[in-house]
Amino acid sequence: MKLISEMSQDIEVLSEATEDGKSTKYIHGVFMEYNTKNRNGRMYKEDVMRSAVNKYLTEKVSRNCAYGELNHPSGPQIDLERACILINSLDMQPNGKVIGKARITETPTGHIVRGLLESGANLGVSSRGLGSLKEVDGINEVQNDFRLVTAADVVADPSAHNAYVQGVMENVDWLYNETTGEYVETVKQELKKKSVQEIEEAKLFLFSKFLKTL
Repeated sequence: MKLISEMSQDIEVLSEATEDGKSTKYIHGVFMEYNTKNRNGRMYKEDVMRSAVNKYLTEKVSRNCAYGELNHPSGPQIDLERACILINSLDMQPNGKVIGKARITETPTGHIVRGLLESGANLGVSSRGLGSLKEVDGINEVQNDFRLVTAADVVADPSAHNAYVQGVMENVDWLYNETTGEYVETVKQELKKKSVQEIEEAKLFLFSKFLKTL
């Protein structure tokens, strides 16, 4: 499966007072879209998006472990050291928008996000998921195996983000292990680049190392 990411800048900042008088900041707005061709030439049908959203709400949001990272992650794993938001809700609207709300966390990267927003920065969010694509009439339709890794990472530059996704993230195939919940990068592409002779030489090298241990 490919790592698929979509960018949205249609978000706002909310402040909510807690019982102790402190203020908690959230980001709120359009996290994803469906039933329409997006800027990356992809489309998520409603049933595909609904299945992924419901699974994400059940497995992540309801357990308070729906994290989003700051900037451009290079793979599908969540790095808690980069976590800056905790997604609290996702709501599929009839107009093809998925409205999300996420709390800015009291983490080092969360403080960076909060500081940037308070300084007037215009930040966006980017969903991250794994799935297969099928071209239909010039549109890459996301298939039924699509699953969300996170509904929102916080990113700064839409153009740089899209270039990064196409140049790095979507150039690798990944497998998801349902039993362990881990994402595994396949080595299929690297093996294709190696000749039979190179593979045999590698085998001989490993065998010689083994003999030295006897």
